[in-house]
Amino acid sequence: MKNELQVGFIGNPNCGKTTLFNAYTGAKLKVANWPGVTVEKKEGAMKYHEHKFRLVDLPGIYSLTSYTMEEKLTRQYILENDVDVIIDIADASCLERNLYLTLQLIELGKPVVLALNMMDIVAERGMEIDLHRLPEMLGIPVIPVSARKKTGLDILMHAVAHHKTNELDVNISHHHNNKENMSHHVHNHHREYVVVYSDEIEDKIDAVSELLSEKYGEIWNLRWHAIKLLEQDEEIVNKYPLDISHIADRSYETDIINQKYDLIEEIIEEVVVNKSKKAHATDAVDKLLTNRYLGLPMFLGIMAIVFFLTFTVGDLLKGVFEYGIGWFSDTVLHLLKNIGASPIVISLIVDGIIAGVGGILTFLPNIFILFLALAILEDSGYMARVAYVMDSIMSKVGLSGRAFIPMLLGFGCSVPAVMASRALEDKKDRFKTILITPFMSCSARLPIYVLFSQMFFKEHAMLAAYSMYIIGLVTAIIIALVMNVSSKKSEMHTLLIELPEYKSPNARTIGIYVLDKVKDYLTKAGTTIFIASIGIWVIMNFGVHGLTKDISDSFAAGLGKLLVPVLAPAGLGLWQIGVALISGLAAKEIVVSSFSVLFGITNINSNAGMDNLVSILSHSGFTSLNAYSLMVFCLLYTPCIATIATIKRELQSRKWTAFVVFFQLVTAWVVATLVYQIGSIFL
Repeated sequence: MKNELQVGFIGNPNCGKTTLFNAYTGAKLKVANWPGVTVEKKEGAMKYHEHKFRLVDLPGIYSLTSYTMEEKLTRQYILENDVDVIIDIADASCLERNLYLTLQLIELGKPVVLALNMMDIVAERGMEIDLHRLPEMLGIPVIPVSARKKTGLDILMHAVAHHKTNELDVNISHHHNNKENMSHHVHNHHREYVVVYSDEIEDKIDAVSELLSEKYGEIWNLRWHAIKLLEQDEEIVNKYPLDISHIADRSYETDIINQKYDLIEEIIEEVVVNKSKKAHATDAVDKLLTNRYLGLPMFLGIMAIVFFLTFTVGDLLKGVFEYGIGWFSDTVLHLLKNIGASPIVISLIVDGIIAGVGGILTFLPNIFILFLALAILEDSGYMARVAYVMDSIMSKVGLSGRAFIPMLLGFGCSVPAVMASRALEDKKDRFKTILITPFMSCSARLPIYVLFSQMFFKEHAMLAAYSMYIIGLVTAIIIALVMNVSSKKSEMHTLLIELPEYKSPNARTIGIYVLDKVKDYLTKAGTTIFIASIGIWVIMNFGVHGLTKDISDSFAAGLGKLLVPVLAPAGLGLWQIGVALISGLAAKEIVVSSFSVLFGITNINSNAGMDNLVSILSHSGFTSLNAYSLMVFCLLYTPCIATIATIKRELQSRKWTAFVVFFQLVTAWVVATLVYQIGSIFL
């Protein structure tokens, strides 16, 4: 007997599967990619009494038809891996839609436990589910759970532990309308299987099963393989080639699907009470949020509220960090002087490391508020509506609304946003989406917007920063439109997307998400930005003749001056800006820490630090127009190295990756130059 049970979590998208998985594993989970592909795989471990479980969170799917990469991976995992029990998570409020996958899993032949999630929504609707009749009809354990409230979790694992070796319930009772008596099939399958088809199809299943057994001998779940051959499933046909033309002269996939749904209708009719008793608030809210005319303005309004909170609440907390960084810097400076440290060591630690890393840490409250707001919008079910609302706009530029999902993720981080483009089936659509997704303002750019908007736009700082998100979105859509017009082939895209129920965001799920993002931010500050700050300090304090006190003789000045002629048309003709932009290729936050180090400002995000920087820049002719042009350039230019590596992995091409990098750099220069040159006419 195995010491550890391997349990697969399977369910439709938005059924609460990941929330339930997180409820068991917390933040202690392992994230990797499935072998050979880029679809994410999550694993975790837990113990229930004497039982040890290894939990695997499988991709969200609607069926096991093996059409999409997610469906293929899930089915392959069940068929080829040593999975002991499947937990099928179903949204109890949409049971009719979720049961199709359930029936497919049962038919697959592995032990299945059905977890009915979102039972609170069922109660809100005034509905009831007969939890005694449903397991009788399905022949498997059915456990009501609440992933958000963490109820029913122990009972679910108890059922898993005791169902690992069980076959279907021998007392299965699912037949209706005297089907058992009406059937003339040689076998009484109504007492053996949950899904029983018409006599015609059952006869063919038996005939194909016999041929399979004769040619290939012992096959695990002979009935399921026979059904797949009747459906002309490409994977099974290639794996078990068999001439069944005398049994089936066509694909019976449609017939089999329809008869599954006939059974689902019978199940729903018998186990769901008061199905339409109470209209859900979702319909009323969607009349506004997905309205043809109001949907887009409301999305922009919601995002404006997000950035209002990011600035106002974030700035209230930021003062604490500013004070802490300032106190730490002064303390370290005093300590180093007392122990007689050399001026160069003091400069490295105080002006290089503390100024660079500390300048970034002061933006942590703003980052925290942004991620918190995005997590709430995602967990509430709103983000899927945005893709639906944007479908009409995206279709005009040759993409479906589904392509807007990676763009939305880009507001958080470009790396997962680029990875999300794999959900698009068409290769050209994926490339176009990858090309424009980095134009979305990731959280790493937020410190740049916060700093320069507060320095140069004062009471209009929030509007200046918010405009960056609009410019990035508009730029991406224009580029996609140009590419679509220049393409010889124009295609119509149909968006099929599920709009999940609105629900109260789960505090645990949001907490895990935000904590993970904050940890990433702090890790980046402790590694990439730390190293970059030291590097910038070195090239600022050393030149061809070694240590230099005149920064104009440093390596940094020489490098920056090479870029001045190129960046000057965009209003970015200071050599320090060129150095900061180069350092920003490692991580966009480093642009801020670079300004801190390059201009020798210890606490750049404090009022005194910002006033000092404005004074220095103003003496060089750097105005609010230059600042806005810099923000636009930082918005659009080449993303960080991590994003470039992800693009390379997704495109599997160095040539096209280089094209994306160059294209984004040129786009940033062109748009920033237009902003500055046109602005110069009017200002």
